[in-house]
Amino acid sequence: MSHPLTGIIVAMQEELEVILQSLVKERTVQRAGMEFHVGHYADRPVVAVICGVGKVNAALCTQILISEFHVQRLINIGVAGGLGPMIQPGDIVIADSLVQHDMDLSPLGLPKGQLYRLEVFDFKTDPHLLELATQASAQIPQHKHFVGRIVTGDQFVANPTQAQQLYQHFDALACEMESASIAQVCYLNQIPFICIRSISDNANTGAHMDFAEFTPIAVANASTLLQNMIPLCDSVPHVV
Repeated sequence: MSHPLTGIIVAMQEELEVILQSLVKERTVQRAGMEFHVGHYADRPVVAVICGVGKVNAALCTQILISEFHVQRLINIGVAGGLGPMIQPGDIVIADSLVQHDMDLSPLGLPKGQLYRLEVFDFKTDPHLLELATQASAQIPQHKHFVGRIVTGDQFVANPTQAQQLYQHFDALACEMESASIAQVCYLNQIPFICIRSISDNANTGAHMDFAEFTPIAVANASTLLQNMIPLCDSVPHVV
C-alpha cells in the first residue's frame, strides 16, 4: 500500500532532533539554506525540515515542500506560548484556525489580522487532520489538549498585557511565530494542513520565565503526538 507524502515543518533544532531519532532517513536535500530530510517516519513517507523562526522562513519552506517535494499534506508541530488562562505548560493546542496577529491594515478599514484583498480572515485547518490530531493527543493523558485559534506574528510575546490583548481580541489560545504563514501558503495551494503546538510557557505569566524550563517537555509531547498521529493519516484523501 502506498501512502501520501507528508511534509513535517518545525521551527527549531530541538524540535527536529526528536523526530530524527525515529526517522529512517533516505537522503537530505538542501534548499534555500534549509535541510529537507526525506525518509520514513512510523513507516510512512515524510519530508521533515526546520524552517527557522519567523513568518518569511516558514512561508518559503512551505512552498518548497509543495512545489519541489510535492507533499500531499502538511503537519506543523512545535512549541508555542499559551494565551488562554486555563492553558498550562505541557498542554497541547491544536489549531482549528490561524491568524497573523501582527498584520494591521486598520487605516484601510480592515480588521486587524486581515490580509489585503484576501477573501478569508482566518485560515481553517483540514477537518480530517484536525480530528486525527485530536485523537492522537488523547493518547498523552498527562497533559490536556485544546482545540482553537492560534495566532502568529514576528514577535516573541513575553508581555502579559500583550498576551491578554491577543487572547481577548482574537479569541486565541496560543501564539507563536510561524503557523499562520504556513497556513496561508497551504490555503493558496489547496494543500491539507494541521498545526499542533505544545505549550512551553504561558505568556500571561511572563514567557521569559518559563520557556527554557518547559520547552523540552513541550517538544517531547509534540513528538509523541506526531508518532501517534502519522499512522492514523492513511485514511486522509491525498491531493493530486
